Amino acid sequence: MTALGFYIFWILNWIFTLLPLRLLYLFSDMIFPLVYFFPSYRKKVVMENLRNSFPEKTPEELKKIKRKFYSHLADMMIETLKMTHLSKAEMKRRYVVTNPELIKKYKDEGRDIAAVCGHYNNWEWMSATPLYTDIKCVTIYRPMTSKLFERFMNHLRAKNGFSLTANSNIVRDIINNHSAGVNALYAFIADQVPPRSDIKYWTRFLNQDTPVYLGVEKIARKYNMVVMFVNNQKVRRGYYTVTFEVLFDDPLSVPDHVITDTHVRRLEQIINERPEYWIWSHKRWKHKHTEVND
Repeated sequence: MTALGFYIFWILNWIFTLLPLRLLYLFSDMIFPLVYFFPSYRKKVVMENLRNSFPEKTPEELKKIKRKFYSHLADMMIETLKMTHLSKAEMKRRYVVTNPELIKKYKDEGRDIAAVCGHYNNWEWMSATPLYTDIKCVTIYRPMTSKLFERFMNHLRAKNGFSLTANSNIVRDIINNHSAGVNALYAFIADQVPPRSDIKYWTRFLNQDTPVYLGVEKIARKYNMVVMFVNNQKVRRGYYTVTFEVLFDDPLSVPDHVITDTHVRRLEQIINERPEYWIWSHKRWKHKHTEVND
C-alpha cells in the first residue's frame, strides 16, 4: 500500500466507523459474499486446511464450517476497524473478562503472567483487557511490511492501555519492567507460523505435524511467569467473553515442551468445539516436517 493509498484508507475508515456497529454489520453482510464468492479469498487454502484438520468430517460439514468462517471473518474486519471509535464503556460492554480477580491474585503475589491466545474469535479486541485490571498489559506483535498500517493497527491496540512491543524486543522489555519493579501480563499469539530458520520444535495440532514457537515456554520458565490460556468465546454477534485459565503456576518444575504442548492442545480443543471462529485462511502448514531439519 502506498502512502497516498494508506491516507485515503485512513480518512475513509475514520468517517465510515462513526456509524454504530449495528449498522456496520450491514456492510459485513455485503462483504461476506465478496470474500466468499468473488473472488474467493484464499478459498483453496481454507478448504485444504479444513480437510486436513478434520478428515472425519463430510464435504457438506466442511462447507458449512467454511461458510460460517467467512461470515465471521467479515464481522471481525468490521469489528476491528470499529475500534477507531469504540468508547471504553462500549468496549467493556461487548468484551467481558469473566475472572479479572485471577489476574489480581498473581499481581498481588508479585508474579508476571504469560497469557497465551490464538487467532481465534476476535483476538484484536483482547486490547480491552487493561480495562479490567491494573496490571501492566503488554502485547507482543510481529512487525508488518507496511509501517504505516502497522502504526494504524498499533494505535488501535494501544487505545485502552495496552503497551506494545515487537517480538524481537520482548526480553529487553521484561528486563526493563523487572528493573522498575513492574509486574506485567504479556500477551502472546501462539499459533503464528515460525520462519523456516526459526523452527526448533514440531507437535501435532489439528491432525497435522505443526511447527510452533517455543518463546512462551522459554520466557515463562526463564522469568518464572504464570502461564495462562486466554479462552475467548463469541456469545453472539459483537459480544465476547474471555476467561483466563491457569495452565502452569510453577513453570520451573515443568519438563521441556510440556508448556508448549499444553497450550497447543488447549487451543486445539476450543477450535474443535467451534471451528468456524479460527482463522483458517492462514497458511499455517506451509512448512512440512520432511522438508525442514529440526
